[in-house]
Amino acid sequence: MMDGMIEVTKKEGGKNLLFIYNPKAGKGKIKKHLFDIIDIFSHAEYALTVSPTKCPGDACNIVKQCDKNFYDLIVCSGGDGTLNDVVAGMAQSEKKIPIGYIPAGSTNDFARSLGLSNDMVTAAKDILKGNVFSYDVGRFNDQAFVYIAAFGLFTEVSYATDQNLKNTLGHMAYILKGARSLPSIKAYHISIESKEFSAEGNFIYGMITNSYSVGGFKNITGKDIKLDDGEFEVTLIRRPSCLSELNSIVTSLLTHRMDSSCIYTFKTSQLKVKSKEEICWTLDGEFGGAHKAVLIHNEQKKLSFLVNTVVNK
Repeated sequence: MMDGMIEVTKKEGGKNLLFIYNPKAGKGKIKKHLFDIIDIFSHAEYALTVSPTKCPGDACNIVKQCDKNFYDLIVCSGGDGTLNDVVAGMAQSEKKIPIGYIPAGSTNDFARSLGLSNDMVTAAKDILKGNVFSYDVGRFNDQAFVYIAAFGLFTEVSYATDQNLKNTLGHMAYILKGARSLPSIKAYHISIESKEFSAEGNFIYGMITNSYSVGGFKNITGKDIKLDDGEFEVTLIRRPSCLSELNSIVTSLLTHRMDSSCIYTFKTSQLKVKSKEEICWTLDGEFGGAHKAVLIHNEQKKLSFLVNTVVNK
């Protein structure tokens, strides 16, 4: 047994479940529900191993080190960053185990896309009666991501926004502060190459997504989105050259209608992004490093999640 883990006695003929949770996610939201969640799983056919995370990246290490032949299911609870760690750990394993997710963060974009309940106890119950859904996973150079890789405007705002503001105002903090800082935000001179689209110029924001929701906003990534089709939805925002272009960008973001002449959208399974200077990226809301060149590709139906709803309606 790994350090910090708590085992619940295995039931005869039962299955084994590894439960990983972030005790700090969503202002410690899980503390009120931890006993109920454990009780739900222990009264089902699963014997439990419970492991709280201690630092970023901990969940990834727990998944990589666990015996994949022993566990039948891995459940994680936390924000999108915790989920990213679990996915990163599982993506490096030859044997894939189904994943259940109990959202406990402030925005929970991935949970919104899969129709997971915001009520943690309900989400735990839904895992037990859920169906397996094979989900596309993104590969960012040698790193895995769940639903978004992004650079520029809102990524910088995310890092600069006070955590209490994030938790109190949720996704609106990103839009409000982003709109306010838009005129002075840094632009990056980049080139983008894919089979479907290529461009070179100054861009203030870019996101490569596999999600119905970004920053808590639904339908901002386009139409006809499927989470298992092997394609990303790409959104790029060119630097505005005048006030009218700036206003058109803000209007597009607030109305979720990406019809500004400064905004480019397309679908692709792979793309390259290059720049002369290092650009800071975010992967699922967490810092993804600074890079001059990145290759992003879609690994179709890479991992399986348990969901109690119809995905890809």
